[in-house]
Amino acid sequence: MHNTVRRALIRLSVLALALGAAVAGPATPASAAGLTLNVDVGQVVRPATQVAAGGLYGVGSDSQPTTDMLLPLNPTSFTQPPPGTTHLGNGATEPCCDALDVGHNITRAGAQQYIRLPDIYPTFPYEWQGWDDWEQKVTTMVNDRLAATDTTSISGWELWNEPDIYWNSGEWGPFNPVWTDTYNLVRSMDPVTPIVGPSFSSYGHNKILAFMTHARDTGTLPDVMVWHELDDMAWNDFEGHVSNYRSIENQLGISPRPIVINEYNSFNQMDIPSVALHWMSVLERHGAREAHRAYWFEAGTFDGLFTLENQPTASYWLYRWYGAMTGNIVETTPDSWLDGVASYDSSRQIVNVAFGGDWGDNTVNVTGLGSFGSSVDVQLLSTPGSGRHTHVPAPTVMSDTTMQVSNGSISVPVNGMDAEAAYQLLITPAGGPTTSWQQVYEAENATVLNAQTRSSGGASNGYYVGGIDNDTDMRSDSFVDFTVNVPESRDYTMTIRYANGTGSTSTHGLAYNGGGWSTVSYPPTSGWAQFDTTDVTVSLEAGYNVIRLAKGSPFFDGGTGYAELDNITLS
Repeated sequence: MHNTVRRALIRLSVLALALGAAVAGPATPASAAGLTLNVDVGQVVRPATQVAAGGLYGVGSDSQPTTDMLLPLNPTSFTQPPPGTTHLGNGATEPCCDALDVGHNITRAGAQQYIRLPDIYPTFPYEWQGWDDWEQKVTTMVNDRLAATDTTSISGWELWNEPDIYWNSGEWGPFNPVWTDTYNLVRSMDPVTPIVGPSFSSYGHNKILAFMTHARDTGTLPDVMVWHELDDMAWNDFEGHVSNYRSIENQLGISPRPIVINEYNSFNQMDIPSVALHWMSVLERHGAREAHRAYWFEAGTFDGLFTLENQPTASYWLYRWYGAMTGNIVETTPDSWLDGVASYDSSRQIVNVAFGGDWGDNTVNVTGLGSFGSSVDVQLLSTPGSGRHTHVPAPTVMSDTTMQVSNGSISVPVNGMDAEAAYQLLITPAGGPTTSWQQVYEAENATVLNAQTRSSGGASNGYYVGGIDNDTDMRSDSFVDFTVNVPESRDYTMTIRYANGTGSTSTHGLAYNGGGWSTVSYPPTSGWAQFDTTDVTVSLEAGYNVIRLAKGSPFFDGGTGYAELDNITLS
């Protein structure tokens, strides 16, 4: 949220906090204990794709944060200002964060971005200068993006921001016709890139219904549904908002749109790790595709995950734990304010639980561990409730023990919990995970552009990526970016598990770490979603690497035929 007006509106609340007075929407409960968070490893919610690991104005330049700083967080997507932005958010003295200036950094980190068009204006609320001025601005911004033929991962045009409260209908006329005209203008120049909106400041049934009815009737429906969740404790309402929105789609006969919350968390609670944890939990649980931390303060810090000196904050460690989640997100059942998000990677037999939100002596109960054997190693870590200006060099290891498994379950006591802190449980079979470093990388966990995640009992983790079909240009190119982390610099054998139902050999392009392209060949398999393997050699650097398998990509002529991807294995 880059909103000096809204800051003025909440200044009294902030002052009340400074004076020790109570304000609406507490970040944590008064007190509690004896609560149990239940984690069921056997109940899959969705593939682990780090739904909540995005940010508004989270990337400030090609080196702020650096790609190396971003990669461990496994970011999903960002919302950034447009080419040529003049916007001065949150007291900035110079514009920053131009989508094309930061584009390669975002792509190297394995993420995507939306371009927020109205941030071409210097101030917020925006100073609308009429349609002729807006038409000229939009035409220039879109043409600048189209000229950037080496920039991929622009996943949407955001046509406006918070028109429900900051569009001056009295002076400018109604918003919906401007949406329609802007939509048609963008589509006349770029019929490919998705359009997202309406980016309302909050969810509301009547305003969403009115907007979607107009958009349906004018043929200008957004490809991706976007709204903001910025109130204190708004995570309590998110499930109802999603349910209500889906009912509107059904009422209007509109096919389901992906839901993106491209601003989440409140001004008062932005730097509290357990609040971010609540958001992670509900966004994963209730079907958002992506979500972005709000921009209340400094740009380019991933919205407070780094200090102004580029050092990790307390919240950074929560997002790093979250970024390490692989395999599938599994079911968590909260108890009062105690909540969490958990993953299970069957290829390494690791359960990763991030949790928090309540005080006192509580318990995390984990079921579905029958395949782990009679005992498991359990490590418990914590990160404190400190803010965005406090450097936290590492999480605290609270305990590292071996526990006996009873009927596939363990109960882990977590004593003396701080309701503002966040905690992590790592559970592996006794003696550690199946492999000392991750070797299997599922395609559905990777960055998937212009392709689809699909389910199949024959896929290694229940999901695979299909529809990798496009090689026309940088807007529609289909590829999968795998972010891998290897222990040393050397050659690795990469085994690709794929399906090819064409009846003849197909090909993809292979590139990694900014290097040149080579070709991977996929002999035919017995059908689509019928998998086989092929081996190639890749020369990787110690640490993080991004490997792209592409039907189309800049500087690559394009693959032949078609193939689906299940996973890659490094050995």
